[in-house]
Amino acid sequence: MKISEFIGANGIRIREKVYDKSEAIDKLISLHEEAGNLNDVTGFREAILARESIGSTAVGNGVAVPHGKSASVDRAGLVAITCPDGVDYGAPDGEPSNLLFMIAAPEGGADTHLEILAKLMGMLVDKGFCEKLAGAESVDEFMALLDEKEAQKDKAMGNNEEEVCVEMKRIVAVTACPTGIAHTFMAAEAIENKAAELGISVKVEKDGSGGVKDALTAAEIEEADAVIVACDKNIDMGRFDGKKMVIASTKEAIHDPEKLIEKAKSAQVYRHTGNVVSVNEEANESAGRKVYKHLMNGVSHMLPFVIGGGILIAIAFLLDDYTIDPANFGTNTPVAAWFKTVGGVAFNFMLPILAGFIAMSIADRPGLAVGFVGGALAASGATFASPGEGVPSAFLGALVAGFAAGYIVLGLRKLCDNLPDALEGIKPVLIYPLCGILIIALLMCLINPIVGALNAWIYAVLTNMSAGSIVVLGALLGAMMATDMGGPLNKAAYVFGTASLAQQNEMGWMIMAAVMIGGMVPPIAIALATIIFKNKFTPAERKSGPVNFIMGFCFITEGAIPFAAADPLRVIPSLMVGSGVAGALSMAFKCTLMAPHGGIFVFPVVGNVAFYVLALLIGSAVGCLMLGLLKKRVEE
Repeated sequence: MKISEFIGANGIRIREKVYDKSEAIDKLISLHEEAGNLNDVTGFREAILARESIGSTAVGNGVAVPHGKSASVDRAGLVAITCPDGVDYGAPDGEPSNLLFMIAAPEGGADTHLEILAKLMGMLVDKGFCEKLAGAESVDEFMALLDEKEAQKDKAMGNNEEEVCVEMKRIVAVTACPTGIAHTFMAAEAIENKAAELGISVKVEKDGSGGVKDALTAAEIEEADAVIVACDKNIDMGRFDGKKMVIASTKEAIHDPEKLIEKAKSAQVYRHTGNVVSVNEEANESAGRKVYKHLMNGVSHMLPFVIGGGILIAIAFLLDDYTIDPANFGTNTPVAAWFKTVGGVAFNFMLPILAGFIAMSIADRPGLAVGFVGGALAASGATFASPGEGVPSAFLGALVAGFAAGYIVLGLRKLCDNLPDALEGIKPVLIYPLCGILIIALLMCLINPIVGALNAWIYAVLTNMSAGSIVVLGALLGAMMATDMGGPLNKAAYVFGTASLAQQNEMGWMIMAAVMIGGMVPPIAIALATIIFKNKFTPAERKSGPVNFIMGFCFITEGAIPFAAADPLRVIPSLMVGSGVAGALSMAFKCTLMAPHGGIFVFPVVGNVAFYVLALLIGSAVGCLMLGLLKKRVEE
């Protein structure tokens, strides 16, 4: 296929005056009409605008490539205009577009527009070439530049189009983990490094806790030979319809990115179906993994409220005077009361947010309201006998409410499938929320006393534990934090800690302290070991090791992941022992923590802080020594 087969001199306009995106589209469509490519101008314009509604087709470098496949097109064609002053086309780099192509393709048959787009974009990635085209003084010069560049590309590829179609040259990927702190970016880095090593061009979209970075454009997705989705939470999958795709976890991407890239070469073409755009519905995943993703969707949205509110509450205790009125500790002084009130408001969103976003993960937006109400009812403890205040089912009740709400809404959607189309508009605004809230209210009033009693029993057992049992609990929580460092066991321990913190009692604060110290030890132990046992680490590991001091002090356990991935059988047990020792000592010393995150920055609100620091140092030293004993010399 040659670009010159689809564009002629009558399809090019040089140095046009274009004032906005709409005018640019109209000029390009008129060129297609003059070239005889269209049978219905209005229909083709609708196809172009429909494509633009998905996302701008501006790709940067001053280039935009609107395109459409429609029955309004008689024959495939390509047209172009240059506009020296540029036009705002919504480019990802924010710069105006001064070089615009438009592709028209007929419906049915091969995806000609994608073939043209792929070849054209392969040429337009060269910024210097784009500048030459945009600065062309005549149609002949423009055509000559296109022909010359296409000849260079064909020569570089050996002019073997059959081979180009088979060999993977360009991929795109998306990485996302529930909290978006470390796994997201580690998975992205692993894919990028391995692709570069294999000579494959790649762009990775990182869906982290601070939002999406390096978002993929529609043109980049269409241009790619394959897509890798390495995610532990739901993402928008509809945009990848028609692309070869591999779906995996961030852990797989971190541990074996080459395997994912190899899978992508022979992957099946993905076809998006259904209303809920998520990884879960399309991937062939186990039930356990799906439950984990739904849970983590709720936890990741809950954490900012827990962390922000929890730290403010901890500050209130730090600023208050216990001797004024021990019963009202935290609100005795006006400043402390203000921090306690604001922190409490934020913290009290924990259960509704958790349940709401679990339900949303299962049933999309219609599940959100039902889940929120279920979570709020779990917090209030409403029962049939006491609708206002009863027996709060707390964190466990919110978990039940979230999953129940999601599946209740899914059930309602199935029941409403046979309703007349005229009622489609009122389903999400009337039927789903009204019926869903009513059902979840009945369910929560039924289970609140049961789960509430279970919660009360669990915390009574914890409160009445002997010193030895407390030490065992601390060791278990600390070891869990180091087992998979951001994975399910780590998150289970952390969520248990934050749930315990909500009890606002000494046992809850002790549990939170053991959880945080268990998460701080792994990176610190790694950093120490790379300095003390240099012969056990590669030069690259020794260079990056000290950075883990910062990660550990900030309570970012994931800093240890690259080292654990390189030698899991020796590193993970070593870190588990170190974290277990730290957690056990924290409990033995009765250290308390009123904040759910923060590392050394919240040490001022730690109870028995000197012993807490001692426990951290001992645990880190034990982990370091274990690494020195178990790891082999690099030469071996």
